[in-house]
Amino acid sequence: MAAYAGFDTDIFPGTDQMTWLLANTNLVWCGYYLAPAPSHDDETWMGQRDDLADAGWGIAPVYLGQQVQGPGSKVITGPQGTTDGNDAAALMTDDGFPSGSCVYLDLENGAPFQSPQTDYVAAWVAAVQDAGFQPGIYCSHGIAAEVLALCPSVRIWAFNIPTTALTDTTALVYPTPEPAGSGVPGAVAWQRIQNTNLQLPGAPIPVMNVDLDTALTADPGAPDAAEA
Repeated sequence: MAAYAGFDTDIFPGTDQMTWLLANTNLVWCGYYLAPAPSHDDETWMGQRDDLADAGWGIAPVYLGQQVQGPGSKVITGPQGTTDGNDAAALMTDDGFPSGSCVYLDLENGAPFQSPQTDYVAAWVAAVQDAGFQPGIYCSHGIAAEVLALCPSVRIWAFNIPTTALTDTTALVYPTPEPAGSGVPGAVAWQRIQNTNLQLPGAPIPVMNVDLDTALTADPGAPDAAEA
């Protein structure tokens, strides 16, 4: 089964950079940070959806909600999950994503996956579904099975990385192992490298810090992407 190379970075690199990447690398999809969200204020990705889709980019919308550790908001309750799920759906609608598109709730923690986070996630998923969108969860491979047990209908974008230390790569063609290599057999996408500097001679931004991903589809946010 083919897999497709993608990347994510929290600040939009700019149209010229995105055009260069699509023309000169094997990157075909990108994370797309919805904002303002509880744990993400930067709104530079917002409003870019139509131009990116028209250019041929696949898009994986990311909603950085409540977090149990590290930076970010920490209002972790079931009712807040409903509020945030409705917020994610409203941001998707406002930015032109069609009904059925997948939006990924970003969970930055590893194990344990337990209450009240389970209450928050279940409520977020239900609210997104009720609003007509497909819920996805970006999470550690270490809790993905528990997330799927709680919410079997979600798409999983798993992270399983060897190190968070800064690395550099001069390649313009990036490896595309299948997402099952993350350790999550049903994963739609896999974040496999974090905090890497892409060396991009000739690009508008010649050194670009990103996380690198692979996916089963060239558009992990599209309706029915998991079956593509």
